[in-house]
Amino acid sequence: MENKNLILVLILSFAFLFGWQMFIVGPQQEKEQAAFELEQQAQKLAELNGTTPANATAQSNGTSLPTANGSSLPSANTGAAPKTATAAEASLSLAEQKAQNLRVFIESARISGSIALIGGRVDDISLNDYREELDETSPDVTIFSPSGTEAPYYADFGWAAVNGVAVPTGKTRWTRTSGKTLTETTPVTLSWDNGAGITFNRVFTIDKDFLITIEQSVKNSSAAEIRMQPYSLISRHGTPTTTGIYILHEGLVGVMGEEGLQEIGYSDVADDGQQVFSETGGWLGFTDKYFATAIIPPQGEKYDARYLASGFNKDNYQTDYLLAERVIGAGGQASVVTNLFVGAKEDNVITAYRDVNGFEKFDLLIDWGIFYFITKPLFWLLNVMNGWLGNFGFSILAVTLVVKAIFYPLASKSYASMGKMKKLQPQIAELKLRFADDKTRLQQAQMELFKKEKVNPMAGCWPMLLQIPVFFALYKVLYIAIEMRQAPFFGWVQDLSAPDPTSVFNLFGLVPIDLPLFLMIGVWPILMGITQFVQMRLNPAPTDKIQAMVFGWMPVFFTFLLASFPVGMVIYWTWSNFLGIAQQAYIMKKNGVEISLWDNISALWSKKPKADAK
Repeated sequence: MENKNLILVLILSFAFLFGWQMFIVGPQQEKEQAAFELEQQAQKLAELNGTTPANATAQSNGTSLPTANGSSLPSANTGAAPKTATAAEASLSLAEQKAQNLRVFIESARISGSIALIGGRVDDISLNDYREELDETSPDVTIFSPSGTEAPYYADFGWAAVNGVAVPTGKTRWTRTSGKTLTETTPVTLSWDNGAGITFNRVFTIDKDFLITIEQSVKNSSAAEIRMQPYSLISRHGTPTTTGIYILHEGLVGVMGEEGLQEIGYSDVADDGQQVFSETGGWLGFTDKYFATAIIPPQGEKYDARYLASGFNKDNYQTDYLLAERVIGAGGQASVVTNLFVGAKEDNVITAYRDVNGFEKFDLLIDWGIFYFITKPLFWLLNVMNGWLGNFGFSILAVTLVVKAIFYPLASKSYASMGKMKKLQPQIAELKLRFADDKTRLQQAQMELFKKEKVNPMAGCWPMLLQIPVFFALYKVLYIAIEMRQAPFFGWVQDLSAPDPTSVFNLFGLVPIDLPLFLMIGVWPILMGITQFVQMRLNPAPTDKIQAMVFGWMPVFFTFLLASFPVGMVIYWTWSNFLGIAQQAYIMKKNGVEISLWDNISALWSKKPKADAK
């Protein structure tokens, strides 16, 4: 029964992995793409007809503005002055807006893009240091895109009026009052007068990396007191394609004061509905595998925050926060500062924002996982090695070697214990024959034998178990670190974050045919399978034929399974197997255990005499 269960678990596991990709993920992505294209066509048709799509509000193109009670603002503000954009201006493409000077350009060391004068949003951001593809002609990675593009994604800021005051909306036409282009040394100021004695200003500054600071101010020149609450939000339209792997979170993310890290996937927020927080300190936004966005409120002020999904298909996602009410008397003014992160998840940059800028736990924007205390030091060591070796591929080999060396005493103890257990196997087999019908008595007899020979059957397991978190943490670091993205190794491996581009089924590129993903079995996955096979053969196969068959096929299963993984991870696994072979062979020899590698391998294909089948 145990053998049947083992085989069933393995078969179901691999069937699930391949079946999920072929019959669930593939069709689902095609369905989502078709729905998205239909939605875009409907939106373009609506724009041509001068109407608004069903999944967008008249005020803010799909943005749900926060208020104190968590509801949405009205679709239009009453009493607004005529200083708003025309429908024609609002529907212009990004290129047309730039050509007609309806945008403020952003030119910094690491960011390019623009700010819309219509709406005052930060909705056009590209990263100068990162390309979409490995090809040098590939365009830069785009993070933010304005409304009307294929996948709108932007940050918005403003004031929620408490007593009916006309405030800026997503269609407000702002005026640039200072600064021509936003650079690291040149801030830009936008202004808008509501025609009723109230002036709104937004001052944008940018640092040398990925941080944009927005200072909003309101000047009340009217004769009456006004009340309003400042807010900030990030809106993302359409569900992005994610890796879908359990070791990495992609979706809505934030640190909410004392509640700590709050992660929720796109489908979860769509299914479970709005999530509300009321905290002090932290940040919130969206995270992809290598890139992220976040709005950071004043760290000493209490705020109300939300995660939500809206729209007809529940695929307009938003993170936002609302600060406390400001009471601005006649002749008075109020201001508030918001920080916006838009960029790559580089550890040194993000950690500096935590330490220098005081953004609470901002380093958790990178998904270091539950083994944070292990993954961070391993990442540091990987970076140190890369500084010495100048190649992340060789750094992976070096770090794996260091980890193996650190755990050598535990591995030695484990193999020594296993050697003692192996010497007791004849006596254990005799006990099994003697007490074949009495499991309780068999267990008692085995424990007496272990006590007599001073052998702990678990002594060989605990050292191995202690290594699991470390190797898992290293595995995670190699998967999430942006330093692996488009980093070359040598030869055909030019991107450690992508799967091995070769395949045995097209003779490693000699036959010009396109293969499905599950047949892309490259050189490194094959080397990994070979090293795993050899490592397993250092010990005799299980005496049970079914278990021996299952373990014999396991390297083949893992070869196919890891073929689609980033090649940097496969290199790590292969090198770890190779070091494990050398380490185990040395320890076995040191402890006087015979190494019968070739005998164990040949035993797989040898046929037992017929008498064995009696």
